[in-house]
Amino acid sequence: MKLPFLTTLPLLLAATTSIAQLPEKAEDISPLLTGEVFPDTQLKDADGSSVSLHDILKEKPTVLVFYRGGWCPYCNTHLSALGKNEAEILALGYQVVAISPDAAKGLQETVAKDEINYRLLSDASGDLARAVGIAFQAPEKYGQHLLESSDGKNTGFLPVPSVFVLGTDGSILFEYINPDYKKRLDGDLLLAALKVLKAG
Repeated sequence: MKLPFLTTLPLLLAATTSIAQLPEKAEDISPLLTGEVFPDTQLKDADGSSVSLHDILKEKPTVLVFYRGGWCPYCNTHLSALGKNEAEILALGYQVVAISPDAAKGLQETVAKDEINYRLLSDASGDLARAVGIAFQAPEKYGQHLLESSDGKNTGFLPVPSVFVLGTDGSILFEYINPDYKKRLDGDLLLAALKVLKAG
């Protein structure tokens, strides 16, 4: 049954307002800073189950990566590189978690394609990316693709690819955020940062 126009109008306005509040460009974001604490939120895992971010963070210090989606070749290269460094990261006492706007099905495809062993989570509606301050308005050319890959929940945002190292209380110990999605944190630099944090 079709919803009456007056009912659907507020929903459309809410979606439009939500996107309008986002920075227009990746260069305009205002992310959380080192020392601040990540908000807790419910995310979906690759099986579609809800998980609490803070429950995951409590397990051990975390290398948390935001990526644009399994459709992004630069993201896939980065995720694969993380996988190659995962054993060393784990040996230093950290876990790896990667988050994107992809819905559960997309996460499963990325796991299979890139042979990922670490945890992938879905922030399809962008609530966490917005709260962390790394979401911006996606260029129009991505619109339909983002809707499809998120099962209709992504109404037009992209996260700036980012790497955060978080303590078990969610506090930010280190961050790397580059508005140029083609430039990612080098694995050797990440390992060096983790060793410094562990020693400190």
